Amino acid sequence: MPDNQTGVRLETQLGRLRLTNPIVAASGTFGYAREMAGLVDLARLGGIVPKTITLLPREGNPPPRTVETAAGLLNSIGLDNDGVETFVARQLPYLASLGPAVIVSIAGKNADEFVRLAERLQQAEGIDSLELNVSCPNVSGGTDFGADAALCERVVASVRRACSYPILAKLTPNVTSVVDIARAAEAAGADAITLINTCLGMAVDWRRRRPVLGNVLGGLSGPAIKPIALRIVYQAARAVNVPLVGVGGIASIDDAMEFFLAGAAAVQVGTASFYDPTATMRILDALPDALAKLGAGSLAEVVGTLEGLGIRD
Repeated sequence: MPDNQTGVRLETQLGRLRLTNPIVAASGTFGYAREMAGLVDLARLGGIVPKTITLLPREGNPPPRTVETAAGLLNSIGLDNDGVETFVARQLPYLASLGPAVIVSIAGKNADEFVRLAERLQQAEGIDSLELNVSCPNVSGGTDFGADAALCERVVASVRRACSYPILAKLTPNVTSVVDIARAAEAAGADAITLINTCLGMAVDWRRRRPVLGNVLGGLSGPAIKPIALRIVYQAARAVNVPLVGVGGIASIDDAMEFFLAGAAAVQVGTASFYDPTATMRILDALPDALAKLGAGSLAEVVGTLEGLGIRD
């Protein structure tokens, strides 16, 4: 049923994963959703991607872990989390009670850890999908899988064999050709591909002659990376047949619509939620009218319909 008064259909299909609408809370920006309960009508979201979990607890990187930039945010959190067992026992029951699709983000140091996480989560109730975080720039090890097509294909295929959940592969822009990695994820059986994770960057305190972040380098998110994310979604949409989830600098209905036309079947809102926790609701409220302005009766009618294209590749 449409989540609006216009009758415009907002549901979207990400392979085997169906979302009631395309607005999803991005990993690492909604915590485990409890923090947003008093500010957002969580039940209205299409999906929630909680903070990435690992097999064992991680303390993350040394502080400072975040710094604002002129048009975004640098972070080097380092996948700080309490591990899969604590997530299943303490966080998952609440997430599963909310209504939106629960898309659990997982990260491993190697392919075996990804598989062990998938096998453990296969036993849990309340999960709708897994998002494979093979692209966090703030840790070493398993994120190398997002920079090598063969390794990415191996991880996705291994997780696909280990569980029955729909799989989203979240890829990094910090490579020569994201399209090659996207094709590998598709070949391995990914239901959808999330584009993009943060761009590697740094900040310097020149007066102290020191880097600002405790880990020196961090991931840049927010408005600064939106043109990069749009470009990658556009390129990937013309190279793969699986649905795409756009993420990177989305803070308004205009941002979201640009991603839909470029080829994204859903979008994730991340950094905007830090300074405006209601950003997801604003975008969702404005979406039916935006689609209607294009003469569309459903979201599916506008995905990938960008016109006036010049250079083809």
